[in-house]
Amino acid sequence: MKLRLLLSALALMLSFNAAYASFPVKRTAVTTQNSVTQDVTEEVYEAVPAASGQKDKWVAAALWLVLGGFAAHRWYIGSPWYWNVLYILTLGFFLVGHIIDIVQILTDSYPGL
Repeated sequence: MKLRLLLSALALMLSFNAAYASFPVKRTAVTTQNSVTQDVTEEVYEAVPAASGQKDKWVAAALWLVLGGFAAHRWYIGSPWYWNVLYILTLGFFLVGHIIDIVQILTDSYPGL
């Protein structure tokens, strides 16, 4: 039973993929028509809101779920470090702040989102 629960938790954690490219990708197309090489550069739009200064609320919610006790969601959003340390030492402001954080994250009212 414990092994099944552990494997389920591991599968859930691995299902969150937060690997994004934070740089624009330039593609080069080479055509060999009459020995002419042509470079084509496309304008690539950033798909990650974190690269433009805004944080993604779903990444913050996943961090709250997985590493909430270590204030990972607060570090990600950009809360001051001293509040984050206090959050860790008081176990999420005695668990009340932990619940308030997820409600504010999901309703987009958390400062910094």
